[in-house]
Amino acid sequence: MTYLLRATLIALALLSTVACSSKRLLTPDRTLPVSIQADRAQVQQAIVKTLVARQWTVQKITPQGVQAQITVRGQYHAEIDIPYSANHYRIQYRDSSGLDYKDGKIHKNYIRWVRLLDKGILRELKDHQNEQTARKLSESALATPQ
Repeated sequence: MTYLLRATLIALALLSTVACSSKRLLTPDRTLPVSIQADRAQVQQAIVKTLVARQWTVQKITPQGVQAQITVRGQYHAEIDIPYSANHYRIQYRDSSGLDYKDGKIHKNYIRWVRLLDKGILRELKDHQNEQTARKLSESALATPQ
C-alpha cells in the first residue's frame, strides 16, 4: 500500500511541476493613457530602447512595427512583432524554440519577458512625458518676469 501511495504522490508532484511551467500565451495590447502624449517616433524609440535594455536583438524597424528576438543561455529563443502607433502598441508572439509553445500555451519565462517589456515601454514613455513637462515648466518659469 505504501508503494502505491508513494507512486501516486510522485506522479502528482510531477504533473503539478509540468503544469506550472507553461502558461497561456500573453499578448499585451496597450492603449496609452491620456496622460502620455507621444508621437509615433517617440513610441518607436521607447520600444527600441526597452528591447535593447532587456537584451533583445532588434531585427527590423519600420514605421509600423518592430521585430525582435532573444536567445537566453543558448537554450530558449523567442521572436516577437510589436506593431505600434502614436497611442497604441501590441507585443505579439511570432516564433520560439525551447519554450514548449503548444495550443496557445508557452513556458513561463516567455510570459515574464513580455511583461517586463510591456512595463519597460510604458516606463520609457512616462519618463519622456515627465521630461517634456519639466522642460516646459522651467522654460515658462524663466520666461516669466519676477
